Amino acid sequence: MPSPLRHLPNVITVLRMFAAVPLAWSIAAGEYRAALLWAIAAGASDALDGLLAKRFDWQSELGGRIDPIADKLLLLSATVALVIAGELPLWWLGLSVGRDVVIVGGALAYHTLIGPLRARPTLLSKVTTALQIALVLFAIVASDATAGNWQEALARYLLWLAAAATLASGVHYVLVWSSRARREWSHRTDP
Repeated sequence: MPSPLRHLPNVITVLRMFAAVPLAWSIAAGEYRAALLWAIAAGASDALDGLLAKRFDWQSELGGRIDPIADKLLLLSATVALVIAGELPLWWLGLSVGRDVVIVGGALAYHTLIGPLRARPTLLSKVTTALQIALVLFAIVASDATAGNWQEALARYLLWLAAAATLASGVHYVLVWSSRARREWSHRTDP
């Protein structure tokens, strides 16, 4: 009989989704130390649910679907709150959300027109996500009244680095998947 604990990683992931609200609220209220604690707790829960799923073979299709949604929800809520608080520029929100919209739209088009999509995150995509997370964390740290000039400078540097990676990753996905779609489409239409 399977262990009733096998759903624990999914429960942790759902709880991480709910952490988006206090994280964003803390940023909006100017409580940057509390926001940093929420962000750290969310990161730790992400590591914990992944460890449990792999260590005890508690991986599930549901977990595979909701884990990246939880990550994006946290990242998006923190980014929106930081933009509203004036700690990150509006163009950054447009770029990061725009990339995700292009990727999701392309995936839906591929699935509809070509067939099932079996995509895995690329190394560039993983680096982009890591940079986006680092940017949010350093923007939170740099927003605290006790932050030094070096923290603000690092947050600005991370902004430009994350922007370059986000743009490159979006272009990479478009090029790779449109090329793959053209090949698949031509195989279908060749006599």
